[in-house]
Amino acid sequence: MSDLFSDHIFSVEDLTSLIKQTLEGSFQGLSVEGEISNFRPAASGHWYFQLNDAEASLQAVMFKQKSWRLPFMPKDGDRVVVTGSISVYAKRGTYQIICETMRKSGVGDLLLMLEKRKQEFAAAGYFDTERKRPLPEHPKRIGVVTSPTGAALQDILKTLQRRNRMIDIVVLPALVQGDGAARTIAAQIEAANRFGLADVLIVGRGGGSLEDLLPFSEKIVVEAIVASRIPVVSAVGHEIDWALSDYAADIRASTPTAAAELISTSWEQLVDAMQGKVQSLGQLMHARIMRERSKAALVSPGRMHEYVKRKIELAQLTCDDIRQGAKEALEQRLRSARHAHQLAKGQLESLSPMAVLRRGFAIVTSAGTIVRSAAVLSEGELLHIRFAEGSAQARTEKFDHVGNKGEESR
Repeated sequence: MSDLFSDHIFSVEDLTSLIKQTLEGSFQGLSVEGEISNFRPAASGHWYFQLNDAEASLQAVMFKQKSWRLPFMPKDGDRVVVTGSISVYAKRGTYQIICETMRKSGVGDLLLMLEKRKQEFAAAGYFDTERKRPLPEHPKRIGVVTSPTGAALQDILKTLQRRNRMIDIVVLPALVQGDGAARTIAAQIEAANRFGLADVLIVGRGGGSLEDLLPFSEKIVVEAIVASRIPVVSAVGHEIDWALSDYAADIRASTPTAAAELISTSWEQLVDAMQGKVQSLGQLMHARIMRERSKAALVSPGRMHEYVKRKIELAQLTCDDIRQGAKEALEQRLRSARHAHQLAKGQLESLSPMAVLRRGFAIVTSAGTIVRSAAVLSEGELLHIRFAEGSAQARTEKFDHVGNKGEESR
């Protein structure tokens, strides 16, 4: 077999084509079980991901024509069984499995391990909201714990350069993948706190598979973030990526670029804020000047003359109102008194002896004494009779006693 192609020199294209024909013709209708990682759904509807086990990884793709039929949305950590065929991607010289079907076979060991850690850290209080620290509003120095050669650092530097050049940046280089990565990340966080290197820390890296991001979920890193006196922003991977550092940090940013934007105030924002304050100050000063002018105008001779004149006019109006009110009250009391006088006069007149006489009665006196009973009279006694108009004298000849029947003479 080793001598089969010994006399032939292949071009890369020819060799790749031969491998493609061999693999694609030999590996049809495969069933493969593995754990999904680095799941990347494309805008076209195709799914790109890796299938992993303890010893190896296999690139995989599931096209839209097949993926839309699935009753679930795959995610990193899912353990699945796929059926399909091996395909060679000539431009990259890689092979992958083209998936026709997919079904779940259980949650992946890696995701189970992370979920267990998450529960342990939550029980220890590492994720409690009460211990989260506020970010500084205008940090002067930002520390970045990440790979010095990674794209994440360049994204952060470009963002801060664009938004605010006055911020100092301290790069704390660390491994972000593989053995020893968690120890270097934790050590740099501790160093930043020990020497007071920054007002706020960005801890993160660019995107990757679940395995690539694993150092940011290690206990040593989480505990270093929790113990940090400097506020920490976790910026691990892309928006769909996650690590346990996201839960322990004071705030999570979806990307390193978003973290830089989150903790920096742009020049435009600073200028707008300053202009707003200047405008507000100008308005306050203008309002104060107008108030003082109004107060000064109140004590000018002309204004004071008008003020006193107005006060006098108001006092005159008040006096006129009081005078008119007193007059009306007096007139009312006079009317009431007249009415009461008329009533009393009428009552007196109705009780007057003259009123009785005018009704046909008369007053009879004898020797200046009013005669009230015939029993006191004697025959031939001289009587004086007073009428309503005039008087007369008479003598008694006969009379009746009250209570007696018939006449009785004396």
